[in-house]
Amino acid sequence: MNKNKISKTLYDKIWDAHLINEDNGSSLIYVDRQLIHEVTSPQAFEGLRINNRKPWRIDAHLAVADHNVPTTTSNRGSGTSGIKDKTSRIQVETLEENCREFGISYFNLDDDNQGIVHIVGPEQGLTQPGMVIVCGDSHTSTHGAFATLAFGIGTSEVEHVLATQTLIQQRSKNMLVKVDGILNFGVTSKDIILHIIAKIGTAGATGYVIEYAGNTIESLSMEGRMTICNMSIEAGARAGLIACDQTTISYIKGRPLAPKGDEWLKAVEYWQTLKSDHDAIFDHEIIIDANDIAPQVTWGTSPEDTLPITANIPALEDFTDINKREAVKRSLEYMGLKSGMKITDIAIDKVFIGSCTNGRIEDLRAVANIVKGKKVSKSIKLAMIVPGSGLVKKQAESEGLHKIFIESGFEWREPGCSMCLAMNADKLEFGERCASTSNRNFEGRQGRGGRTHLMSPIMAAVASITGHLTDIRYFT
Repeated sequence: MNKNKISKTLYDKIWDAHLINEDNGSSLIYVDRQLIHEVTSPQAFEGLRINNRKPWRIDAHLAVADHNVPTTTSNRGSGTSGIKDKTSRIQVETLEENCREFGISYFNLDDDNQGIVHIVGPEQGLTQPGMVIVCGDSHTSTHGAFATLAFGIGTSEVEHVLATQTLIQQRSKNMLVKVDGILNFGVTSKDIILHIIAKIGTAGATGYVIEYAGNTIESLSMEGRMTICNMSIEAGARAGLIACDQTTISYIKGRPLAPKGDEWLKAVEYWQTLKSDHDAIFDHEIIIDANDIAPQVTWGTSPEDTLPITANIPALEDFTDINKREAVKRSLEYMGLKSGMKITDIAIDKVFIGSCTNGRIEDLRAVANIVKGKKVSKSIKLAMIVPGSGLVKKQAESEGLHKIFIESGFEWREPGCSMCLAMNADKLEFGERCASTSNRNFEGRQGRGGRTHLMSPIMAAVASITGHLTDIRYFT
């Protein structure tokens, strides 16, 4: 035994391996990969152009358009000309032109590889353990499921990474969230992360990188792990991490950008070291019993406004903090809800199943199992299923899932961010209430005046059939 060995967390291992220089609390770190989309990149490319700079490593970047793209087949087949909103169309066209000029790999709208940036990265094998990956999007934390330090950055930082392949950051503190036990029927990875956020709050992990561990986390598929890490940012964390194991390695193997031959063997040898040392010290630890988690639903305008589906809407008297009480009052008014009412009495207008949180093939398979042979309630104005990428769509159609959805009354869409956010044609109208599998529920997130209830794909599927929020455990 090496008595001089310093025990490290997974985060510290990755950080130290990428640290170039550290001075007065600020660190210069190396960035392995950058994902780019149309919203935060125009100014970055313009900065390169003005300063006559070129990307330092062209092959370290991959771009897709996702936020602004249409998801209806009639508009999608026309390429960028099918984007009716002028601003959205200009953003996508600008990304295409910038990638062409600077030699950045780009999946255009008619490419099967196109999709939501945080789904495309892993399925291409671009996301690999031990890397630092950035993107001008807060949900870059998704990639942490692969023992990857991944986080969102701003526009000026996008330019900095393009030009130098480095970034100035501050080291985060370490938080361990350990979840042990067997999940009950109807409880998914989405319920786990919503439960965690409800427990610690949206600022509970500010200044930290969360490592998720425990046998419950280890039992999850890679897609379930991505859902967990995706919403780390909703707990205030800089990033989320899960240690590399055989599940991780099996997912990556054979993907287009994964190492091959001897390089694969060398990579796997290194990847297997990417876990926290058994005696590593965390700045904060949280222990959760998986048996305590029920299907979760948000009721307010923050992800921390989460309760089990069996609960009632809280009353103002339930909160002692005056600021929280005011926030609850505003949330109830915005959401059109009354204290004391059963969550299961909340009627739904629209259903959205998709996003970088829950737009993967496993999500769609789970939904198909629920809705097969059933019909969307006549009270539902629109129920839509949006695959997270062209490859997810292709896989779902090869399995016949799209036929189940269409026969049940869902609209089967083209890939994109869609109704996760009001930045494209898929929006809620004022006052409409949505059962959503996305990640944010603040005021206007899905459209001005729109009311969002976050939940798992199977819970959204059940709501689409009953017309109201429903406990899947008692659904037949």
